[in-house]
Amino acid sequence: MANPHAGEVALILDGQRHVMKLTLGALAELETLLEAGGLVELAERFEAGAFSTRDVLALIVAGLRGGGWQGRAEDLMQAEIEGGPMQAARKAAELMARAFALPEDAG
Repeated sequence: MANPHAGEVALILDGQRHVMKLTLGALAELETLLEAGGLVELAERFEAGAFSTRDVLALIVAGLRGGGWQGRAEDLMQAEIEGGPMQAARKAAELMARAFALPEDAG
């Protein structure tokens, strides 16, 4: 089970449950990949609904890696995410929110 207090979010990928988490290393990789001005800028894009599919994919990959997944972004191109693209976007936004939530806000 994903622990929201630890910033974890569950994702069903090809019928298998994975736990995503944005570790410090995953966040650094995410910043570099998206060439964002910083994580605040990325969070603002999600809050404003101005995120791209590239943002969603990058967040999902970073979260999966932070949760121990050994795959690559290319592996997700053929994968089925339960709930489709809209669920993927929701899970990415939830992951970003949990990464920066104070412990009393998680859950």
